[in-house]
Amino acid sequence: MSAPDRPDLNRRTLIKSTAGLVAAAGLAQGGLSPATAAMTGSAREINMHGDGTYATVPLVKDDITLTVVQTRVRAVDAKSPAKGMQENLDHMLKAIDKVFHFNPPSDIVQFHEFPLTGFDVWTRKEVLGLAIEVPGKETGAIGAKAKQYGCYIVFGSYVVDPDWPNHVLSLTTIIGPDGQVADKHWKARNIKGVFPGIELYTTTIYDVLDEYVERYGADAVIPVTRTPVGNLATSSVQREPELFRAFAMKGAEILLRTASGGFSEIDVQACALYNGVYTTMCNNAVSPGNPNFFEDAGVGSGNSMILGPRGEELAKARMDEAAISTRIPLARFRQRHRQPIVHIDLYRPVWEQYQNAYGPNLFSEYQPTDLYDAKRFLQDKSGWK
Repeated sequence: MSAPDRPDLNRRTLIKSTAGLVAAAGLAQGGLSPATAAMTGSAREINMHGDGTYATVPLVKDDITLTVVQTRVRAVDAKSPAKGMQENLDHMLKAIDKVFHFNPPSDIVQFHEFPLTGFDVWTRKEVLGLAIEVPGKETGAIGAKAKQYGCYIVFGSYVVDPDWPNHVLSLTTIIGPDGQVADKHWKARNIKGVFPGIELYTTTIYDVLDEYVERYGADAVIPVTRTPVGNLATSSVQREPELFRAFAMKGAEILLRTASGGFSEIDVQACALYNGVYTTMCNNAVSPGNPNFFEDAGVGSGNSMILGPRGEELAKARMDEAAISTRIPLARFRQRHRQPIVHIDLYRPVWEQYQNAYGPNLFSEYQPTDLYDAKRFLQDKSGWK
Protein backbone atom coordinates (compact mmCIF):
# COMPACT_ATOMS: atom_id res chain seq x y z
CA MET A 1 0.00 0.00 0.00
CA SER A 2 1.04 3.57 -0.53
CA ALA A 3 2.36 5.84 2.18
CA PRO A 4 -1.02 7.64 2.38
CA ASP A 5 -2.54 4.37 3.62
CA ARG A 6 -0.16 4.17 6.56
CA PRO A 7 -0.47 7.21 8.86
CA ASP A 8 2.17 7.04 11.56
CA LEU A 9 1.65 9.15 14.67
CA ASN A 10 5.23 8.67 15.82
CA ARG A 11 6.40 9.94 12.46
CA ARG A 12 4.05 12.90 12.72
CA THR A 13 5.42 13.78 16.15
CA LEU A 14 8.98 13.44 14.90
CA ILE A 15 8.42 15.65 11.87
CA LYS A 16 6.60 18.31 13.91
CA SER A 17 9.30 18.47 16.54
CA THR A 18 12.12 18.41 14.00
CA ALA A 19 10.46 21.16 11.98
CA GLY A 20 10.53 23.33 15.05
CA LEU A 21 14.22 22.63 15.64
CA VAL A 22 15.04 23.32 12.01
CA ALA A 23 13.13 26.59 12.10
CA ALA A 24 14.90 27.59 15.28
CA ALA A 25 18.23 26.92 13.61
CA GLY A 26 17.32 29.28 10.80
CA LEU A 27 16.71 26.67 8.11
CA ALA A 28 13.05 27.61 7.81
CA GLN A 29 13.79 31.22 6.86
CA GLY A 30 12.52 32.67 3.62
CA GLY A 31 8.94 31.45 4.03
CA LEU A 32 9.52 27.69 4.14
CA SER A 33 6.61 25.84 5.71
CA PRO A 34 7.31 23.59 8.72
CA ALA A 35 6.86 20.50 6.55
CA THR A 36 9.29 21.81 3.94
CA ALA A 37 11.76 22.68 6.66
CA ALA A 38 11.44 19.16 8.03
CA MET A 39 12.14 17.70 4.59
CA THR A 40 15.35 19.72 4.35
CA GLY A 41 16.41 18.93 7.92
CA SER A 42 17.99 15.98 9.64
CA ALA A 43 14.71 14.03 9.91
CA ARG A 44 14.41 13.59 6.16
CA GLU A 45 13.15 10.13 5.20
CA ILE A 46 13.37 10.41 1.43
CA ASN A 47 14.33 7.15 -0.27
CA MET A 48 17.29 8.21 -2.39
CA HIS A 49 20.79 6.88 -2.93
CA GLY A 50 23.90 9.05 -3.01
CA ASP A 51 25.81 7.06 -5.64
CA GLY A 52 23.57 7.54 -8.68
CA THR A 53 21.71 4.26 -8.22
CA TYR A 54 18.19 3.94 -6.87
CA ALA A 55 15.98 1.51 -4.99
CA THR A 56 14.28 -1.26 -6.97
CA VAL A 57 12.57 -4.60 -6.56
CA PRO A 58 13.52 -7.58 -8.75
CA LEU A 59 11.91 -7.62 -12.18
CA VAL A 60 9.47 -10.38 -13.03
CA LYS A 61 10.73 -10.38 -16.63
CA ASP A 62 13.49 -8.70 -18.63
CA ASP A 63 11.18 -6.98 -21.14
CA ILE A 64 7.76 -5.53 -20.37
CA THR A 65 4.94 -4.29 -22.58
CA LEU A 66 3.34 -0.93 -21.83
CA THR A 67 -0.03 0.06 -23.33
CA VAL A 68 -1.62 3.51 -23.27
CA VAL A 69 -5.40 3.44 -23.78
CA GLN A 70 -6.87 6.62 -25.23
CA THR A 71 -10.63 6.54 -24.57
CA ARG A 72 -13.39 9.10 -24.72
CA VAL A 73 -14.25 11.27 -21.74
CA ARG A 74 -17.89 11.71 -20.77
CA ALA A 75 -19.14 13.72 -17.81
CA VAL A 76 -21.72 12.03 -15.62
CA ASP A 77 -24.91 13.76 -14.50
CA ALA A 78 -24.00 15.19 -11.11
CA LYS A 79 -27.65 15.16 -10.00
CA SER A 80 -27.92 11.42 -10.70
CA PRO A 81 -24.43 10.05 -11.34
CA ALA A 82 -24.97 6.30 -10.85
CA LYS A 83 -26.06 5.52 -14.43
CA GLY A 84 -23.27 7.51 -16.05
CA MET A 85 -20.67 6.09 -13.67
CA GLN A 86 -21.70 2.54 -14.53
CA GLU A 87 -21.66 3.29 -18.26
CA ASN A 88 -18.18 4.81 -18.00
CA LEU A 89 -16.94 1.88 -15.90
CA ASP A 90 -18.36 -0.61 -18.40
CA HIS A 91 -16.71 1.29 -21.25
CA MET A 92 -13.38 1.18 -19.43
CA LEU A 93 -13.67 -2.55 -18.68
CA LYS A 94 -14.50 -3.28 -22.32
CA ALA A 95 -11.47 -1.26 -23.39
CA ILE A 96 -9.28 -3.45 -21.16
CA ASP A 97 -10.72 -6.54 -22.84
CA LYS A 98 -9.91 -5.03 -26.25
CA VAL A 99 -6.27 -4.46 -25.21
CA PHE A 100 -5.88 -8.21 -24.67
CA HIS A 101 -8.07 -9.46 -27.52
CA PHE A 102 -5.89 -10.86 -30.30
CA ASN A 103 -2.93 -8.79 -29.07
CA PRO A 104 0.26 -9.65 -27.20
CA PRO A 105 -0.27 -9.40 -23.43
CA SER A 106 0.50 -6.09 -21.72
CA ASP A 107 2.13 -5.68 -18.32
CA ILE A 108 0.98 -2.09 -17.71
CA VAL A 109 -2.28 -0.65 -19.06
CA GLN A 110 -2.70 3.11 -18.57
CA PHE A 111 -5.85 5.22 -18.89
CA HIS A 112 -6.26 8.99 -18.83
CA GLU A 113 -7.18 11.40 -16.04
CA PHE A 114 -10.98 11.02 -15.81
CA PRO A 115 -12.27 7.85 -17.53
CA LEU A 116 -14.89 7.19 -14.83
CA THR A 117 -16.37 10.56 -13.89
CA GLY A 118 -15.46 12.79 -16.80
CA PHE A 119 -15.15 16.45 -15.89
CA ASP A 120 -17.41 19.49 -15.91
CA VAL A 121 -17.95 22.81 -14.13
CA TRP A 122 -19.22 21.07 -11.00
CA THR A 123 -19.47 22.43 -7.47
CA ARG A 124 -17.57 20.81 -4.63
CA LYS A 125 -20.83 19.37 -3.30
CA GLU A 126 -21.57 17.79 -6.67
CA VAL A 127 -18.12 16.23 -7.02
CA LEU A 128 -18.26 14.90 -3.47
CA GLY A 129 -21.40 13.07 -4.56
CA LEU A 130 -19.91 11.47 -7.68
CA ALA A 131 -16.24 10.88 -6.81
CA ILE A 132 -15.09 7.32 -6.20
CA GLU A 133 -13.41 5.81 -3.15
CA VAL A 134 -10.11 3.95 -3.38
CA PRO A 135 -10.50 1.08 -2.76
CA GLY A 136 -14.17 0.87 -3.70
CA LYS A 137 -16.68 -0.58 -6.13
CA GLU A 138 -14.94 0.75 -9.23
CA THR A 139 -11.43 -0.32 -8.23
CA GLY A 140 -12.85 -3.74 -7.37
CA ALA A 141 -14.22 -4.17 -10.90
CA ILE A 142 -11.03 -2.86 -12.51
CA GLY A 143 -8.98 -5.02 -10.15
CA ALA A 144 -10.83 -8.10 -11.35
CA LYS A 145 -9.66 -7.29 -14.90
CA ALA A 146 -6.10 -6.71 -13.67
CA LYS A 147 -6.17 -10.13 -12.01
CA GLN A 148 -7.78 -11.77 -15.05
CA TYR A 149 -5.03 -10.52 -17.36
CA GLY A 150 -2.16 -10.46 -14.87
CA CYS A 151 -1.32 -6.78 -15.43
CA TYR A 152 -1.05 -3.42 -13.71
CA ILE A 153 -3.83 -0.95 -14.53
CA VAL A 154 -3.32 2.79 -13.99
CA PHE A 155 -6.06 5.43 -14.14
CA GLY A 156 -7.00 8.82 -12.71
CA SER A 157 -10.19 9.95 -10.99
CA TYR A 158 -11.81 12.35 -8.59
CA VAL A 159 -11.63 10.62 -5.21
CA VAL A 160 -13.11 11.12 -1.76
CA ASP A 161 -11.30 9.88 1.33
CA PRO A 162 -12.87 9.70 4.82
CA ASP A 163 -9.51 10.75 6.26
CA TRP A 164 -9.87 14.04 4.33
CA PRO A 165 -13.50 15.12 4.83
CA ASN A 166 -14.81 17.77 2.40
CA HIS A 167 -11.69 17.53 0.24
CA VAL A 168 -11.92 16.52 -3.43
CA LEU A 169 -8.76 14.66 -4.39
CA SER A 170 -7.38 14.12 -7.89
CA LEU A 171 -5.67 10.74 -7.63
CA THR A 172 -3.98 8.31 -9.94
CA THR A 173 -4.53 4.73 -8.81
CA ILE A 174 -2.25 1.79 -9.59
CA ILE A 175 -3.93 -1.61 -9.38
CA GLY A 176 -1.70 -4.68 -9.30
CA PRO A 177 -2.04 -8.07 -10.99
CA ASP A 178 -3.42 -9.47 -7.74
CA GLY A 179 -6.45 -7.21 -8.25
CA GLN A 180 -5.62 -5.02 -5.26
CA VAL A 181 -4.73 -1.33 -5.07
CA ALA A 182 -0.94 -1.29 -5.24
CA ASP A 183 -0.60 2.46 -4.77
CA LYS A 184 -2.40 5.75 -5.13
CA HIS A 185 -0.71 9.01 -6.02
CA TRP A 186 -2.14 12.40 -5.15
CA LYS A 187 -1.71 15.11 -7.75
CA ALA A 188 1.31 17.17 -6.68
CA ARG A 189 -0.09 20.63 -7.39
CA ASN A 190 -2.61 22.65 -9.36
CA ILE A 191 -1.49 25.67 -11.34
CA LYS A 192 -2.92 28.91 -9.94
CA GLY A 193 -3.45 32.35 -11.39
CA VAL A 194 -3.71 31.36 -15.05
CA PHE A 195 -7.39 30.54 -15.75
CA PRO A 196 -9.64 33.53 -16.49
CA GLY A 197 -12.37 33.79 -13.89
CA ILE A 198 -11.80 30.44 -12.18
CA GLU A 199 -9.34 28.44 -10.10
CA LEU A 200 -9.18 24.69 -9.54
CA TYR A 201 -10.39 23.58 -6.13
CA THR A 202 -9.24 19.97 -5.97
CA THR A 203 -6.89 19.38 -3.06
CA THR A 204 -3.34 18.53 -4.08
CA ILE A 205 -0.30 17.71 -1.96
CA TYR A 206 0.87 21.32 -2.17
CA ASP A 207 -2.48 22.63 -0.96
CA VAL A 208 -2.19 20.75 2.37
CA LEU A 209 1.57 20.16 2.38
CA ASP A 210 2.23 20.39 6.12
CA GLU A 211 -0.56 18.02 7.08
CA TYR A 212 0.30 15.65 4.24
CA VAL A 213 3.91 15.33 5.39
CA GLU A 214 2.83 15.00 9.02
CA ARG A 215 0.54 12.11 8.10
CA TYR A 216 2.54 10.28 5.47
CA GLY A 217 6.16 11.42 5.66
CA ALA A 218 8.44 13.35 3.34
CA ASP A 219 9.04 10.44 0.99
CA ALA A 220 5.35 10.36 -0.05
CA VAL A 221 5.52 13.90 -1.47
CA ILE A 222 7.30 12.59 -4.59
CA PRO A 223 5.95 9.02 -4.76
CA VAL A 224 7.68 6.32 -6.79
CA THR A 225 6.01 2.91 -6.81
CA ARG A 226 8.58 0.12 -7.11
CA THR A 227 7.03 -2.86 -8.86
CA PRO A 228 8.29 -6.06 -10.56
CA VAL A 229 7.59 -4.32 -13.90
CA GLY A 230 9.58 -1.19 -13.10
CA ASN A 231 9.64 1.91 -10.93
CA LEU A 232 6.48 3.87 -11.74
CA ALA A 233 5.60 7.52 -11.14
CA THR A 234 2.31 9.08 -12.23
CA SER A 235 1.13 12.67 -12.67
CA SER A 236 -1.46 14.87 -14.35
CA VAL A 237 0.75 17.94 -13.82
CA GLN A 238 1.81 19.78 -16.97
CA ARG A 239 4.83 21.98 -17.70
CA GLU A 240 6.64 21.64 -14.39
CA PRO A 241 9.92 19.89 -15.27
CA GLU A 242 11.19 20.14 -11.71
CA LEU A 243 8.55 17.64 -10.57
CA PHE A 244 9.57 15.02 -13.11
CA ARG A 245 13.25 15.64 -12.40
CA ALA A 246 12.52 14.83 -8.75
CA PHE A 247 10.71 11.63 -9.76
CA ALA A 248 13.72 10.59 -11.84
CA MET A 249 16.14 11.43 -9.04
CA LYS A 250 14.17 9.06 -6.81
CA GLY A 251 14.47 6.29 -9.37
CA ALA A 252 11.36 6.51 -11.53
CA GLU A 253 12.00 4.50 -14.69
CA ILE A 254 8.58 4.98 -16.33
CA LEU A 255 6.74 8.30 -15.98
CA LEU A 256 3.01 7.73 -16.57
CA ARG A 257 1.54 11.13 -17.36
CA THR A 258 -2.10 12.03 -18.07
CA ALA A 259 -3.98 15.01 -19.48
CA SER A 260 -7.50 16.25 -20.09
CA GLY A 261 -8.21 18.07 -23.34
CA GLY A 262 -4.68 18.75 -24.46
CA PHE A 263 -1.00 18.91 -23.56
CA SER A 264 2.33 20.16 -24.88
CA GLU A 265 4.17 17.51 -26.87
CA ILE A 266 7.43 19.42 -26.39
CA ASP A 267 6.94 19.25 -22.63
CA VAL A 268 6.52 15.47 -22.71
CA GLN A 269 9.41 14.93 -25.11
CA ALA A 270 11.74 17.08 -22.99
CA CYS A 271 10.62 15.24 -19.88
CA ALA A 272 11.78 11.93 -21.36
CA LEU A 273 14.97 13.37 -22.86
CA TYR A 274 16.22 15.38 -19.90
CA ASN A 275 15.58 12.62 -17.38
CA GLY A 276 16.55 9.67 -19.58
CA VAL A 277 13.43 7.67 -18.74
CA TYR A 278 10.45 6.16 -20.56
CA THR A 279 7.53 8.59 -20.53
CA THR A 280 3.88 8.41 -21.57
CA MET A 281 1.13 10.92 -22.08
CA CYS A 282 -2.40 9.52 -22.00
CA ASN A 283 -4.97 12.06 -23.17
CA ASN A 284 -8.69 11.60 -23.81
CA ALA A 285 -9.93 10.81 -27.31
CA VAL A 286 -12.41 12.83 -29.32
CA SER A 287 -15.59 12.40 -27.29
CA PRO A 288 -19.01 12.41 -28.97
CA GLY A 289 -21.91 12.77 -26.59
CA ASN A 290 -19.94 14.53 -23.85
CA PRO A 291 -22.46 16.86 -22.17
CA ASN A 292 -21.72 20.60 -22.34
CA PHE A 293 -18.59 20.14 -24.46
CA PHE A 294 -17.76 19.84 -28.13
CA GLU A 295 -16.37 16.52 -29.27
CA ASP A 296 -12.76 17.64 -28.90
CA ALA A 297 -13.44 17.96 -25.13
CA GLY A 298 -10.99 20.80 -24.67
CA VAL A 299 -8.22 22.57 -26.52
CA GLY A 300 -6.97 19.36 -28.08
CA SER A 301 -8.02 15.72 -27.81
CA GLY A 302 -5.93 12.73 -28.75
CA ASN A 303 -2.23 12.42 -29.66
CA SER A 304 -1.44 10.16 -26.69
CA MET A 305 2.16 9.04 -26.93
CA ILE A 306 4.93 6.84 -25.56
CA LEU A 307 8.49 8.16 -25.62
CA GLY A 308 11.85 6.51 -25.05
CA PRO A 309 14.68 7.76 -22.81
CA ARG A 310 16.18 9.89 -25.61
CA GLY A 311 12.86 11.61 -26.20
CA GLU A 312 12.21 9.46 -29.25
CA GLU A 313 8.64 8.65 -30.24
CA LEU A 314 7.90 4.95 -29.75
CA ALA A 315 4.15 5.04 -30.37
CA LYS A 316 1.49 7.68 -30.96
CA ALA A 317 -2.30 7.72 -31.26
CA ARG A 318 -4.44 9.92 -33.47
CA MET A 319 -7.68 11.49 -32.25
CA ASP A 320 -10.04 8.54 -31.92
CA GLU A 321 -10.21 5.87 -29.27
CA ALA A 322 -7.13 3.68 -29.55
CA ALA A 323 -4.52 1.66 -27.70
CA ILE A 324 -0.82 2.13 -28.39
CA SER A 325 1.88 -0.19 -27.07
CA THR A 326 5.62 -0.57 -26.91
CA ARG A 327 8.08 -3.13 -25.66
CA ILE A 328 10.53 -1.85 -23.03
CA PRO A 329 13.82 -3.75 -22.46
CA LEU A 330 13.72 -2.86 -18.80
CA ALA A 331 16.41 -5.19 -17.46
CA ARG A 332 18.93 -3.92 -20.00
CA PHE A 333 17.84 -0.32 -19.35
CA ARG A 334 18.23 -0.77 -15.60
CA GLN A 335 21.78 -2.09 -15.93
CA ARG A 336 23.06 1.21 -17.31
CA HIS A 337 20.52 3.74 -16.08
CA ARG A 338 21.37 6.12 -13.23
CA GLN A 339 19.83 9.21 -11.68
CA PRO A 340 19.89 12.35 -13.85
CA ILE A 341 23.18 14.25 -13.74
CA VAL A 342 22.39 17.59 -12.08
CA HIS A 343 25.03 19.98 -10.77
CA ILE A 344 22.79 20.92 -7.88
CA ASP A 345 25.43 22.92 -5.99
CA LEU A 346 25.35 25.50 -8.77
CA TYR A 347 21.61 26.00 -8.43
CA ARG A 348 20.87 25.35 -4.77
CA PRO A 349 21.30 28.98 -3.62
CA VAL A 350 18.82 30.14 -6.26
CA TRP A 351 16.31 27.43 -5.32
CA GLU A 352 16.55 28.35 -1.65
CA GLN A 353 15.77 32.00 -2.43
CA TYR A 354 12.88 31.35 -4.81
CA GLN A 355 9.38 32.11 -3.52
CA ASN A 356 6.31 30.73 -5.28
CA ALA A 357 3.51 33.19 -5.99
CA TYR A 358 1.15 31.03 -3.93
CA GLY A 359 2.33 29.39 -0.75
CA PRO A 360 1.44 25.86 0.34
CA ASN A 361 -1.41 24.82 2.65
CA LEU A 362 -4.02 27.23 1.26
CA PHE A 363 -6.79 24.61 1.35
CA SER A 364 -5.96 23.32 4.83
CA GLU A 365 -8.45 25.59 6.58
CA TYR A 366 -10.88 26.41 3.76
CA GLN A 367 -12.05 24.39 0.76
CA PRO A 368 -13.70 26.55 -1.93
CA THR A 369 -17.22 25.58 -2.92
CA ASP A 370 -16.69 25.78 -6.70
CA LEU A 371 -14.34 27.07 -9.41
CA TYR A 372 -15.56 30.64 -8.99
CA ASP A 373 -15.34 30.62 -5.20
CA ALA A 374 -11.78 29.30 -5.58
CA LYS A 375 -11.00 32.34 -7.73
CA ARG A 376 -12.41 34.68 -5.09
CA PHE A 377 -10.56 32.91 -2.30
CA LEU A 378 -7.19 32.94 -4.05
CA GLN A 379 -7.33 36.39 -5.64
CA ASP A 380 -5.46 38.09 -2.77
CA LYS A 381 -3.20 35.16 -1.85
CA SER A 382 -0.41 35.73 -4.36
CA GLY A 383 2.80 37.18 -3.05
CA TRP A 384 3.91 38.37 -6.48
CA LYS A 385 3.41 41.92 -7.73
